[in-house]
Amino acid sequence: MKRPVLLDTGPLLALLNCRDAHHAWATTRWALIKPPLLTCEAVLSEACFLLRGTPSGGQAVMELIRRNIVVVAFRLEDHVAPVAKLLGKYASMPMSLADACLVRMSECYADSAVMTLDRHFRLYRRHGRQAIPVVMPDER
Repeated sequence: MKRPVLLDTGPLLALLNCRDAHHAWATTRWALIKPPLLTCEAVLSEACFLLRGTPSGGQAVMELIRRNIVVVAFRLEDHVAPVAKLLGKYASMPMSLADACLVRMSECYADSAVMTLDRHFRLYRRHGRQAIPVVMPDER
């Protein structure tokens, strides 16, 4: 995949946890993507928290960052107003901070796709009206 890939929590968890229902999908997809995958600190925080019960879960996340396979390419403090607007707009879903950051990143990286397991990304819109390209299981 040549376009920039914005990484959500689900595929990261699936890659690092062989017991995850989407592990095979994530492993196959990751093999097709040229690093780095771009993400935000909210995704990494979620991943480390959710992997806390797995052997070396947080360390595996840190290793992906150390090796520049995953790169933090977003500073929330530079995008507070648009992220807050997204959180308000999608409050009824509810939208997580990580989701809002990724939607904002998709606005900043116009030719990107979000790698996710979250079906809400089919409903979220960048710049108010544009569908966000996604990489997810059972793409249709």
